[in-house]
Amino acid sequence: MTKLGIHGGSGKMGTMIYECAQNFTNIEISAIYSIEPLKYSPNCIVTNDLQKLFENCDAVIDFTIKDGAIALLNYAKSHPKPICMGTTALGSEGEALLKECGKKMPVIYATNMSLGVAVLNSLTAQASKILRDFDCEIVEMHHRHKKDAPSGTAMTLAKTAANARGLDLEKVRISGRDGMIGERKKDEIAVMSLRGGDIVGRHSVGFYNDGEFIELNHTATSRATFANGAIKAALWVINQENGLYDINDCLGIKKCVR
Repeated sequence: MTKLGIHGGSGKMGTMIYECAQNFTNIEISAIYSIEPLKYSPNCIVTNDLQKLFENCDAVIDFTIKDGAIALLNYAKSHPKPICMGTTALGSEGEALLKECGKKMPVIYATNMSLGVAVLNSLTAQASKILRDFDCEIVEMHHRHKKDAPSGTAMTLAKTAANARGLDLEKVRISGRDGMIGERKKDEIAVMSLRGGDIVGRHSVGFYNDGEFIELNHTATSRATFANGAIKAALWVINQENGLYDINDCLGIKKCVR
């Protein structure tokens, strides 16, 4: 029986991971870290002490916010433990910590734990390269409570599209249009965010040319998709050598990047 710990147990994803874990016969949620009261009654250790979390699990699944994820990674540097991280918008500090931790333990970091999104990302790379002269536009839609924009998944898709064309995303990305801005630049990649209602997540990557266009879409209808993906990724990463992995490595789509 594999023991998994949840870092961020009071959040929507932490709650969903606990619920989905009850459907797995080969794991148990043995510890939950939360600084806020839980709205459910788990049959495991609940703590706000990272030491207790780490001591009582074989791997940690993290879905928090930037500050929480960075605190977790800083602790893990001196207390190595397999980590499955789904927190997005980590910034340069968080990305550096992920690489540092990857030297001491196996870490899987994914901006989206969905199999469908992994395939969408792969298709985006192919389409962006083949349709080099098409305009590329990305739109993401999420619920009204989402705090960061663009979503981590949208940024991953944008980086994939830019890399396939040999472009530096930071030099070609825009996230809004307003007023007399002039014609669209040739290499421009727009990443637009929409917020409303209870939309779990929708991502669209479009390639537009005179006379034709192609749109690749993925819609998540339940957070359980991401929760189940995170649990499977955590089970996978436990058996890996030290390194920094992503969801494509877990699914066998590409080799590990160290």
